[in-house]
Amino acid sequence: MADQQGKRSNPDDLRRRAEKKVKISAENTPDSLSSEEMRQLIHELQVHQIELELQNEELCGAQVELEASYARYFDLYDLAPVGYLTLSEKGLIIEANLTASNMLGVATRDLVRQPLSHFIFPGDQDIYYHHHRQLAATLSPQECELRMIQKDVKLFWVNLSGTIIDLGDKGSLSKVILSDITRRKMLEQERLDLIAELQKALGEIKILKGIIPICSHCKKIRDDKGSWDALEKYFVEHSDVEFSHAICDECAKKHYPEFYDRIRGQMDKPSQTEG
Repeated sequence: MADQQGKRSNPDDLRRRAEKKVKISAENTPDSLSSEEMRQLIHELQVHQIELELQNEELCGAQVELEASYARYFDLYDLAPVGYLTLSEKGLIIEANLTASNMLGVATRDLVRQPLSHFIFPGDQDIYYHHHRQLAATLSPQECELRMIQKDVKLFWVNLSGTIIDLGDKGSLSKVILSDITRRKMLEQERLDLIAELQKALGEIKILKGIIPICSHCKKIRDDKGSWDALEKYFVEHSDVEFSHAICDECAKKHYPEFYDRIRGQMDKPSQTEG
């Protein structure tokens, strides 16, 4: 219970006030009451007592409902997986839930009266400015993706969704939802980097295709300019192939018969360990 100045009274003060009222009431009560009047007075007191008890039960029930409602509000607003902000017409933060506070790395009480633009990466300020201008011009929900700063150090990506609430003569408010999309942006960048690497690798691969004119006698190949080059030279210039030289069995037998027979004899000779 509070007094006229709105301050809560202490129990001793309440008792003194109650005794004063009882004294005044007793002074205005006749000295003698009939039996019927006494019964009526007792009845009225009992009814009033029951009324007070019922009112107290209703107040206790309302208090329980209020606490349950606050718990639901806390779960739905403060513990939501996204950041909720309420901005003034000038873009100052009026309200913020715990998620937004954690995202920005600033206590909720310290966010109040701060401009939201203070937490936006300088390179993305134009994105936010365009978003805010579109929101004011269309009065319809708008979204954008930009980078924000946590504690003036860490950058993170958000999807910023805004809605304007018209308050008539009192101006307007903006409701903002911040969704952290840093993980998605990282995956997108990794995919783009991988595509760039694959494109670079494909650009470095030389592919030979089509019909290649080759001499049936000397085996030289004619290039696009009409010049005849040795097979090795042509493939080195037009692909990533490298050559190492050896000699096949037929050429060795034809051109170096004495070496061929000697080598073959050693290869065909049984091993000393056999038998």
